[in-house]
Amino acid sequence: MTFSTLTSDFYGFENGLEDREKEVLANLRHYLETEVKPLVNDLWARAEWLPAHVVTGLADLGLFGMPWAETQPFENSAVFRGWVALELARIDASVATLVGMQNGLVMGAVGVAGSPEQRAEWLPKFASGEWLGCFALTEPLSGSDSAQGLRTTATPDGDDWILNGSKRWIGNGTIATHSIVWAKSTEDGQVKGFLVPTTSAGWSATKIENKQALRIVQNADITLTDVRVPGALKLANANSFRDTAAVLRLTRAEVAWAAVGNSIGAYEGAVRYGSERVQFGKTIDGHQLIQEHYSKMLGNITSSIALCTRVSAMLDSGEQRDEHAALAKEFTTSRMRETVAWARESMGGNGIVLDYDVIRHFADAEALYSYEGTREMNALIVGRAITGKAAFV
Repeated sequence: MTFSTLTSDFYGFENGLEDREKEVLANLRHYLETEVKPLVNDLWARAEWLPAHVVTGLADLGLFGMPWAETQPFENSAVFRGWVALELARIDASVATLVGMQNGLVMGAVGVAGSPEQRAEWLPKFASGEWLGCFALTEPLSGSDSAQGLRTTATPDGDDWILNGSKRWIGNGTIATHSIVWAKSTEDGQVKGFLVPTTSAGWSATKIENKQALRIVQNADITLTDVRVPGALKLANANSFRDTAAVLRLTRAEVAWAAVGNSIGAYEGAVRYGSERVQFGKTIDGHQLIQEHYSKMLGNITSSIALCTRVSAMLDSGEQRDEHAALAKEFTTSRMRETVAWARESMGGNGIVLDYDVIRHFADAEALYSYEGTREMNALIVGRAITGKAAFV
């Protein structure tokens, strides 16, 4: 069976996928092009959430729960899951963030730190879309220093836990049915993880307004005031920040893939525009400077796909370490920033109009550049691996 690949996959990396993976990716590509892409500019402009049928459609395609034995729709690789993140972000980075949140961070927390019983009960509900999750780690005063600076507390009370504190920038926070909340135990000072229904007494979520990137994602400020969580909802194996870090390690490389997809979305918009816009008697894609822009963008995209392919293959083989994922995220988001700027520049003034499908990727790049570890923090993770010396403070 033959499958068409993206023209922006200049070296044909997608051809390395298994036929079943290519088939699923082709179905996803068709769904996104026909059902999602026509909606995203308007939703982005109005900062509105995706229609329910889109989320259901993503769940029906098997995108939630791909890594986990309890919910895996078919045997698949980390490289394939990276291509899924790329394809989602090529259409819209907010859609990629939704799937990354549900499939990676939320289900990842359950998959990595849940007991077998918790995994068996909770993962299928997230995979089907019955439950929609958010991942509450970042706080108003704690972002990059979450390992040490977490202020949300968890206090034992009989068989229950009482949570108090605040969270910020929580994607899906106003629409999630359940949240993975990370809090520091007042008993031993260690970070614990909890599955918290968002209908719990004392839970409050307020949408962050005036956000100019990932506008479809409903980021929230969360306040927890004496939220009582039954002991059965504590993640059984989430007992220190090392367990939190294990979840983040699984998802950081997929954010790198999403950065490549966001770059491709801007690149494709610029190339499409260049084939139609006439200046000085010919379409602008026939001018030297524009072609140079295209070449630089494609070089960034191609090198980033190569790096992502290798780092995900290392996850499949059990070789991937924190510094490998950190380098991928640092590199691809930096190249993304360059690529979306060249794409916008090649279009002149029209590059800032949503109708031409580039400025959205340009703005969303700023969020991808910062979340799941800033460029600077990822550089220090890599630097520690190089030198053996931690230079975080």
